[in-house]
Amino acid sequence: MMEPTREQMLWMYQTMVASRHFEDLIKPAYFEGKQPVFNMAKGPLPGEMHLSDGQEPCAVGVCAHLRPTDAVTATHRPHHIAIAKGVNLNDMASEIFGRANGLSGGRGGHMHLFDPRVNFCCSGIIAQGMGPAVGAAMAAKLRGRDDVAVAFIGEGAANQGAFHETLNLASVWKAPVVFVIEDNAYGISVSKRQATAVEGNAERAAAYAMPGHFVPDNDPDEVFRVAGEAIQRARSGGGPSLIEIETIRLEGHFMGDAEGYRPEGEKTSLQEKDPITRYRARLESTGAAAGDLDALEEDARSRVAAAFDHARQSASPKPDDAFTTVFA
Repeated sequence: MMEPTREQMLWMYQTMVASRHFEDLIKPAYFEGKQPVFNMAKGPLPGEMHLSDGQEPCAVGVCAHLRPTDAVTATHRPHHIAIAKGVNLNDMASEIFGRANGLSGGRGGHMHLFDPRVNFCCSGIIAQGMGPAVGAAMAAKLRGRDDVAVAFIGEGAANQGAFHETLNLASVWKAPVVFVIEDNAYGISVSKRQATAVEGNAERAAAYAMPGHFVPDNDPDEVFRVAGEAIQRARSGGGPSLIEIETIRLEGHFMGDAEGYRPEGEKTSLQEKDPITRYRARLESTGAAAGDLDALEEDARSRVAAAFDHARQSASPKPDDAFTTVFA
């Protein structure tokens, strides 16, 4: 069984802290100009904003096995995955603030982050990244490289036609790709039980002749183990795998979501399962010094804060930039 080294465990912890702090700084910035009356179009961060609080283990457990030449496609809730894949924090923050020096010159916003330096992209369209992930995997295979691709989706995407079409073709072609379902129990406001016929989406892998794995309890180390074996299988020519991770969404579907669909007490119960708090306790119980972990946290928070300062001080695109890089 593949176990994370101490160095990998500390990297996963620090990366989860960086991801959470990124979201913590997004929250006040997003509400600038949107109060007292909430208007999604106002402020420095207009439009919808989907935070990844609670889902950090999915990103670090998978991305700990990846290299820059491996491709990752992510969802409309992408920040934790982008950070774990190594997307530049300054450029990512600038993109979200719509600055000219952002990843896409400020054109994409938080749901459309693209960084070819580490082969990362995401999309606001449900299950949209699955096909491109298979394409990237096949490109690597045809070039004789052992790079792999990983497609992150939510559990709601498993009910999309693209999910089934992509798994079928990936299996037929024996593509070096891993599909990762982040099951946070809700598709927007609709619970998984209301929308999905099967108990677990990992069961669906059997229909496409590939291994299916379920990772319970949002555990970074268990995600690391299962993802490591699936990625190694893909690198060595074994073909695709499907992984379903039980995770939690500590925030609403989007910022401003009243979350009236949650049962009473659910939010409090989820907060008691905060994966970062639990992982720190595990590290301390296995010998990590509290002072060393504090130093890792401080370093992560400093880098994120510097990225936000960088974004706020950067220039907006010029009006004429609206007519550049347009495909028509």
